[in-house]
Order: sequence, then C-alpha cells, then structure tokens
Amino acid sequence: MHDHYRPADVEAAAQESWQARDAYRVVEDKQKPKYYACSMLPYPSGKLHMGHVRNYTINDMLARHLRMKGFNVLMPMGWDAFGLPAENAAIAYGKPPAEWTYANIDDMKSQMQPLGLAFDWSREVATCDPDYYKWNQWFFLKMLEKGVAYKKTQIVNWDPIDQTVLANEQVVDGRGWRSGALVEKREIPGYYFGITQYAEELLADIDKLEGWPDMVRAMQRNWIGKSEGVRFAFDHRILAADGSPINDGKLWVFTTRADTIMGVTFCAVAAEHPLATRAAELKPELVTFIEECKKGGTTEAELATQDKKGMATGLFVVHPLTGEQVEVWIGNYVLMGYGDGAVMGVPAHDERDFAFANKYGIAIKQVIAVDGASFDSTTWAEWYGDKTQGKTINSGKYDGLNYKAAVDAIAADLAAKSIGEKKTTWRLRDWGISRQRYWGTPIPIIHCECCGDVPVPYQDLPVVLPTDCIPDGSGNPLKHRPDFLNVDCPKCGKPAQRETDTMDTFVDSSWYFMRYCDPNNAEAMVSDGTEYWMAGGMDQYIGGIEHAVLHLLYARFWTKAMRDAGMVKIDEPFKNLFTQGMLLRDCYYRLKEDGVSKRWFYPSEVEVTHDDKGRPISAIAKEDGLPVIMGGIEKMSKSKNNVVEPKEIIARFGADTARLFTMFAGPPDQSAAWSDSGAEGAYRYLRRLWAFAHKHAEAIRSASGVGELDKDAKALRFEVHNTLKQINADYERLQFNTVVSGAMKLLNALDDFKGEAPAVLREGFGILLRTLYPASPHICYELWKELGYDKQFGDLLDTAWPEPAAEALTQDEIKLMVQINGKLRGEIHVPAAADRAEIEKLAIANSNVQKFLEGQSIKKVVVVPGRLINIVASA
Repeated sequence: MHDHYRPADVEAAAQESWQARDAYRVVEDKQKPKYYACSMLPYPSGKLHMGHVRNYTINDMLARHLRMKGFNVLMPMGWDAFGLPAENAAIAYGKPPAEWTYANIDDMKSQMQPLGLAFDWSREVATCDPDYYKWNQWFFLKMLEKGVAYKKTQIVNWDPIDQTVLANEQVVDGRGWRSGALVEKREIPGYYFGITQYAEELLADIDKLEGWPDMVRAMQRNWIGKSEGVRFAFDHRILAADGSPINDGKLWVFTTRADTIMGVTFCAVAAEHPLATRAAELKPELVTFIEECKKGGTTEAELATQDKKGMATGLFVVHPLTGEQVEVWIGNYVLMGYGDGAVMGVPAHDERDFAFANKYGIAIKQVIAVDGASFDSTTWAEWYGDKTQGKTINSGKYDGLNYKAAVDAIAADLAAKSIGEKKTTWRLRDWGISRQRYWGTPIPIIHCECCGDVPVPYQDLPVVLPTDCIPDGSGNPLKHRPDFLNVDCPKCGKPAQRETDTMDTFVDSSWYFMRYCDPNNAEAMVSDGTEYWMAGGMDQYIGGIEHAVLHLLYARFWTKAMRDAGMVKIDEPFKNLFTQGMLLRDCYYRLKEDGVSKRWFYPSEVEVTHDDKGRPISAIAKEDGLPVIMGGIEKMSKSKNNVVEPKEIIARFGADTARLFTMFAGPPDQSAAWSDSGAEGAYRYLRRLWAFAHKHAEAIRSASGVGELDKDAKALRFEVHNTLKQINADYERLQFNTVVSGAMKLLNALDDFKGEAPAVLREGFGILLRTLYPASPHICYELWKELGYDKQFGDLLDTAWPEPAAEALTQDEIKLMVQINGKLRGEIHVPAAADRAEIEKLAIANSNVQKFLEGQSIKKVVVVPGRLINIVASA
C-alpha cells in the first residue's frame, strides 16, 4: 500500500478491475427486485463540464447504493443525436452533421470514462442510428393508422433568402439568424400527433405522479391548461368580396369570464383571420401592419413578452346581449391557431386588454365591483381581474350576481339565442412534428401524383437518412438528393418522391428510455426487457427543470399511445422524478464597441479584488490590467467562458475528488456554486482518508470481533452507528450533500479516537468506505481490498449495505447540554436509565452551572429527553 494517495494510480487500478469483469452489465433477473434509474438523454455537444459531472454522479450514487442493497439496478446512457446544433455546426465547419455528431459522441464518452460512472454501455443508443429511428418511423405509421397521427397545414417561420423554415429560436428581432432577412409566416402542410386526444387523461394522471416535484406537476397542469367557459358569437354583416357573409356572419370567441361580457368594448382578431383579410382589402393601410404581425411570434410564450400592438379595422360586430356595435381590431397578440383566432376585449377586467385600451384610447367599462374598493381606469389593480370576489354591476338584468351565478345566467341566455354554449377548452395543442430540416428522422411518406400520400411499407423501414449531406443554409439538402428523393410508389409503381421533412427531435427523446431495455432487438420496438425494467414505470428519472413541460409531456403521451397499441402495460413512464440543480460559476465580461455585444473572459484570465470580508468588489483582466464587469454567478456555459472541464480537475485531484465536491457543494435539487477551494478541500479529505488507512492498516487487517469495549470505544462505536443511521436516511431522500458531510464526520470521529480498539476502528472504517463508495468509488474500492475487507464481506460493488447495530446505539451513559435561561452553560453525563429527578439533580450540581446560578433562584427545570436541560432562573 502506498504511503501517499495517488489518484491516477488508484483510479486506473479500480477501473481496470471493473472493466475486466464487465461489472456494470446487467440482465433481467426476477430473483432480485429491479430498480431502473436513468438520467435524461444528453445532447452530444462534444464537451463535458462539471455540471454534467454533478448530474451523472447523482444517478451513479443512487445506482451504486441500491446495488449494494440487493437491487438489480439498470443505469444506461445514450445520445440525443439529431437536431439543429449539428446542422449549424455543419454550416460553420463544412462537414456533415453525422461526422460532427459521431465525433462528439466518441469525445464525450472518452471524457466520461475517467469518472468511473457505472453505466451499462452495452445498452447505449444514439437516436441518429437507423436501428433506433426505424422504430420512430414504425410507430408513426401505427399512429397514422389509428388516427393519432394526421396531416394538416401549419404556420411556420419562412426565411425568403435561405429558402428554409426557421425554428422559433432562429428568429431574432423578426429576422433570420443567418440571412438577416425579414421572416415571413407561411402555411405549409405538416404532420401532427393528436396529443389533445389524451388531454383529459394527461391532466387527470398528474395526480398519480406522487414521486414528482409539486412545481413540475403544476407546470404540466398549466401547459395542458383545461379551461371551462363559454364559446359564443358576435353577429355581423361583413361580406366577402363575392358578397357572401364571412364565416356565416358570426365572429366566434371563447371566454372563461362570461360574467364580464357586458364590459366588452372591442374584439381583436389574428392577422390571418378572414375578417382581417377583408379589412385589408377595404382599408389598404392595414396591409403593412398585418404583414408585420405575421412576422411576430408563433407561440404563447413569445406573444407574452412582445409589445402589444393593434389597428382598428373599421369593421363592427354586434354584441349578442345588448345589440351594441363593437369595433373589430387586429391584434398582434392573437394567434390564429388558438381557439377561433379572435378574443373579446374587456379592458376593465383583463390586464392585457386594460393596457391595450389605454394605449389606443378604447373605452373601459367596469362591470365587476368589490365593496369598499374604487376603480381607476388609468391604473391596473389586481382585484379588477379576480373572479373570486365581487359582483356584477352595469350589467342590466345580471346586476348583483357573483361569478358562478352570472356565468350560468349569461350562458343560458346565449344558448337560448343559439349563439353560445358552455364549453371546455385546452391550452394544449396537437404536436406538430414536421421539420423542414435534414438532420432528423425521415418521415416515412411517399408522395405520388396518382395515389397521393402513401405510407412507406413496414417491410421497407427504415427509410435511411443519407449521412454525407452538408447543409449550407439554403434549404433542406434532401430536396437535392435524387438517390433519396426519387422512388417508385408502393401502390401503383409509378415514379414518386419521398417526404423530405424530418421529425421533431422530441420524438427521439419520447421513448428512448424504453429502448434502453431492449436495445438490440431488431424484431420489435420493445419486448421482454421493457416489460421487466419498466414494470410500474421507471423507478427514478433524473434531469433538469428545463425539461419539465415538453419532454415530459411528450414522453407521457407517447407511453399512453404505446399502451393503447398493446406494446406496454403502464399508464405513466416515470414513477419518480428528480430535478437536479445547476452548477454555477462566476463570469466576467466587457462590452464590445457596439455597446451591446459582450466579450466573456475565463475566470483564470481575471484578477479579482476582495474586501476585508472576502467579498469580490472589482476585477481586472490580466492581459491589460483594465477593468472587467463582474457578471455574477451564472449556470456553467461555454458561451460565457465559465465552465470547468472535468479533465482539468481530474488531472489535478482525480475523478473521486471531482465527484465528491459536486455532491458536497449543496443539496442536489438546488443550484450550487463551483469553488476551486472547495475542490481542494475535497481532495484534502480523500488524502486524509488514505493516510488514516495507511496508518492503521496493520491493526485493521488483523482485528476481528468487537468484544468487550471500554467507555471511550463504546462512545466511538455509538457515534459511528448513529452517524450511519443519519447517512442512511439521507440516502433514502437523495440528500447526497449531507451523505458526504456524514462521511466526513465519520472520518473525524475515527481519526480523533486515541484509545486502543482496533476492532471498532475496523468496523467503523468499513462502514465509512461503504457509505462513501457511491460518491468516490475508486479510492474506496482500492482501500476495501488493501485492508482485506473483501475477504470478509466480498467485493465492494456487491457487498451488503451497512445497517446500524441496535446494541451499538444502546448507551450506558448519555451526554446532555445544560442551559440557563436558554444559554449553554455546561454539559453532564448521566446514566441512560436516569429518571427526571436524577437528571435535574446532576444538572444543578454541575460546578459550571453552579457558578452561573449564583445569586439566582430556580423557577423551573425543563428536560428535553436525550438532548438538554434548560434551567429557568431569576435574581
């Protein structure tokens, strides 16, 4: 055994042993309880940083701990390998996305290897592999047959220069990110998955997800967005150019606030609405504004942040209850794809409408009042839009009604006129999966002039994506690949063309966790492995809060669709969800000459000045001594040059230190700041661990049986087992930071012990190695063998997890703190069986306590069993 800790040697030896025995390959074993723990599928960006290390170490600690507790644990890894970043890289570097992607996969795997993560690499999947995406295509066809997948037109962002569809994030200030051209809205055909067919079940089953964070469940509910309200129509006499009434003379809207219908002072329609189109024909000055609206956002999230603009059309509709004329406006905040593409405007009781009306001088009519509260049409107050309080006013026959009564009465009157009814609507929209891009799963459809859209026969799957295309930003290169594009129609045999759209990459990540269970099955999408590992759902899913809505929602939908196809027997994919916090680090920058762009500095390029309390107050660049701006602590990001790469830390301290510090930095579900000094502290701890083992190696190897113990040895054994009890509780709740602090406490207790009790040291250090092993596996694995524990307990990977011994937690004597008026004044040792009277007597007799009681009389004594005594006294 080396006298000093040598991380590189220790970690190489441990990994050589694990690889030689293929230690992390797992198979289905019905003799053991199974546990499936999985981290969310990473994108192969090419570089790991310490934030990744933290995420995967959480999973690794969980897997190693449960394996020692007798579970058959699956922890796989793969790659979310399709998508836009690879195409952007292809444009930038002039190489095919496939080459860039596979090179990054190799690079990231090589960076993961030194960390000693217990992945079963035999189950690795890459979503850009035809053996994987074949099943995307296969299940798409199944859903097409069942009517869950279908085709319709969709509104997209179109770059007229690059001749391509842009993702929302590629539109910057209304212009294409690459060409700078003003983006247009176009309607083009695309394929959809009918997720709304499952809306009710997706919403109801959220209540079953008891192992999910409440915040994530709330986010899912909000995104699904069930709304109960009234859909009704404003009549009108607006005619199309051919003299026919537009939309049969009705403008339909939906509202959850029918109680405020008497406060309508305008209606707003989307730029694509037929009334807007007609208004532009009658009023040409609207054309420019309509075109501007079409260049705006396509999602609710985008519309929520953009400036609300509108123009009056000069057209009017008729209020359904009062008969008054209501002017129609075009609003850039109204989406044609949501509801009927029109909304009623009630400025007095909707904050967005309130701002819009004040901006454009539209009338504001109060129709809800709260006793004792005044209404100001120039300043918004929260109660204006609160349906839980107040009653209707200025509403004629409906005056004096509360929310429910008013809605019921108004809905009944609209229904009697055959122009309205109560209705449930959903914020959730069907999932558009068509992407006019190259690097993705080809949609298995063939377009034939004679037969129309023809599904690719199952036996012809997969439709293989060419891997040698190099996108140049001028559109989908598949359109210029005759070897891919041209094909005979499967129905009539005539020349036809393949669909060149590819699937949204959320498709790839909606079921990969099931493919891990049957990764090499060429005959079925899922099989016996999925039935075993996914029984009851995945036991623990781990990933970032940024995936709380779309990925998780699509995975839930996909699972239910697979269930309905008879492929799985579960309703929900993930039994438990853990959302880990981010790893943060200081960042520094200077503004460039344009006053907007930033040049980011690496922390190593900056010299920071601190105040007398160690707080940073200023920074300069080492290159020129000039000031830089301290950007605060932000998520590790390559774009901000504040990442810490694992290879740097491993080279200095070893992988076990890297893992240990990321776990100790803070609760795993909360963000934590990177600290160079913290990493150094973790390294010092592991050096102490090794030094302790070296110092006591002979005694530990030769010791056996606890036997009779003196007072000090009993106290040490109690502290070891009592700490183990807390560590075990922390493991159960995934509080790995306090697991590490518990391991540190154990070493301190063992190191501070000055007595002669080798058997207690052997037992205690064996407990320490087992509890620390999931966080820092290499050093613990090697010390376990060096000290001979493997001969008694077997290989550390599969040895039984330690449990506190009842006899060790039984104390003859306990220590109690003594307070006087809440202030600590001493401590006493009392027999464990001492009664209250004896405890009080010993506390009061303590010499230190007597000193502080001098001149005071005791009013009462409070005894908190097992913890403290508080003496209440006064002069």
